[in-house]
Formats: sequence, C-alpha cells, structure tokens
Amino acid sequence: MAEVLNLTVETAEDGVRLDRWFRRRWPHLTNVQIQKLARSGQIRVDGARVRAETRLAAGATVRVPPLPVASAAAPQPSDLSSQERAFAKGLVLYEDDEVLALNKPAGLAVQGGTKTSRHIDRLLSAWGEGPERPRLVHRLDRDTSGVLVLGKTPAAAARLAGAFARRRAAKTYWAIVAGAPKPGGGVIEIPLAKQGFGDREMMAPALAKDLFAEPAETEFVTLSRAGPAAAWLALRPVTGRTHQLRAHTLAIGHPILGDPKYRTPASTELSGDLKLQLHARRIVLPSAAGGDLVLEAPISPQLQAGFERFGFDENEAPDDPFSARR
Repeated sequence: MAEVLNLTVETAEDGVRLDRWFRRRWPHLTNVQIQKLARSGQIRVDGARVRAETRLAAGATVRVPPLPVASAAAPQPSDLSSQERAFAKGLVLYEDDEVLALNKPAGLAVQGGTKTSRHIDRLLSAWGEGPERPRLVHRLDRDTSGVLVLGKTPAAAARLAGAFARRRAAKTYWAIVAGAPKPGGGVIEIPLAKQGFGDREMMAPALAKDLFAEPAETEFVTLSRAGPAAAWLALRPVTGRTHQLRAHTLAIGHPILGDPKYRTPASTELSGDLKLQLHARRIVLPSAAGGDLVLEAPISPQLQAGFERFGFDENEAPDDPFSARR
C-alpha cells in the first residue's frame, strides 16, 4: 500500500487495541512492524501519536501510513504440509459459520516474530486466505495453553473483539501457584507497567500516577490447596494487560509455578521440571444467535503434570467458580 489512508474506527471496534485493529486488516504485518510505525509517529489517532497498545474509540480516525507489502517468502496456503493442516484442524474445539475456537498447545506462539516461524497465525492458512481466513480477536502467551477464539468473517471478528473489549467475555484460567493465598479469594487491583526490552521485557507493579502505568484487575478464587506448599486457583482477568495474571500473582507473593520470568527462588525450587502452570480453561461469550456460547478446553499435559504432583482433581472445580462472588 503506497498511499496514506484515514480510516474511521467502527462502532463494533470500540475498545480494540490499535495493533489488533491493524492486524485484522493487514494480517501480513508483524507486531514488530506495527510497533515501529507507532513509535515513529507514522500511525496517529485523531492526529495524535499513540502506542501500539492504545485502545481505540468508536468514531476515531486512524492515520494509516504506507505499509510494508507482504513478503514473497511469506507462507502461502500451499506452503502448509498435509501434516500441518491436519495438526491445525486437530486443534478445533468449536466451529460454526462465525466462530472458531482452538485448543492452543503450550509452547506454540499465537503470532510470528523474528525468531518464530511456527505459530497459530501461520496455521490459519489451513482455512484459506483473504475473506476465508479466520481472524485473531485476542491472544495467549506462548507458554499458556487453552481456549483461543477467532472470528471467521470480518464482521464476526469485530463483534467478538467488541465483546472482549467491553468485558462481555468471561474468561476463566486455571493456575497452580506457590503457597496458599490468604484470603483464598478476592480481587487484585495493581497497575502494571512494562519494564525492560525484548526478551527481558516484563510487566511490573506501578503507581497509578506513573506515566506508563495501566490499570489492571484480576479476580481469583482458590479451588484447592496442597497444604501450605501450593494452591490451585481460578483466575479471571477483568482487564487484559500483557502477562497480567503472571505479574499479578507474583505481586501478591504467589507466583505461578513453572514460570521462567515471573518467579521467586522459592517458586523456582518448587517448580522443578514443571512447565508454566497456566491454562485458559473456559470462555463464555454472547452468541450472535442469542444466549451464551461456552467454550472449554481440556487441561494440557503440562497442567496435568502439576495436578498429578500436588494431588488436584479437575472434576472438583465448579463450572463458574466466580458465581459465589457475584
């Protein structure tokens, strides 16, 4: 694209992050490219410089600069092997004309980068390209397993993204943490800000008045305890900050086991050979047909290893552990 465009944010896109807004329209763009365009001021919203993480308001005008063209070396549908296509289709938890839900494995990135060539976004070529290609509406960390929701049409993606942005998507994560939180349930309201760069980038607690601090809120409920050593928690992110659950549990002194970044010496020792004990168990979304669409992912082998070590039984968990809080 060689010309500058000024596009209006649609009503259904209210609250969507700027980087996601771009990727929805130009799937070939990488996160690094979008970040660079925003940092250099080439992307503007209502005439002002913005960060790639900025959430857009309906009616805002986005200045879209000339964009990099898709690389000739970018994977095309024919580049997917039959094994990759079968693998992608094998991840499906639910599919209809508008919604696609995948069971993302731990260790598989959602999007590519300079050192990542195998990722969910590439595998979406198994469904086709152009209008037929499903669109990401939210993300999971590379090492987090569980439910990942996509829209199968532009309109469906906008509607789903709007549900996430308006907090109408109820997400339940399961995690095993070091120690046993007291009280066993509550709300963590600690602003977070990015620190460091590249692979060293982390989210850290910050004062609300800090320039780059973002409000962050997480509900939690203890589902079971393994004595004082560890606890199985249900976590519900009310906001959607990067690494929010991992940073919040560390901030209250109960880091998620197996986390290579957000950890303490004690949690590292307790983790042993466990991988990240965080799983996107359940998402409840408003259905276009009315009522709720309930999407649930079976626990991953990584979380199963944690359950076996500490004696937790997934059948003991209620469908909605947060109902009592409401």
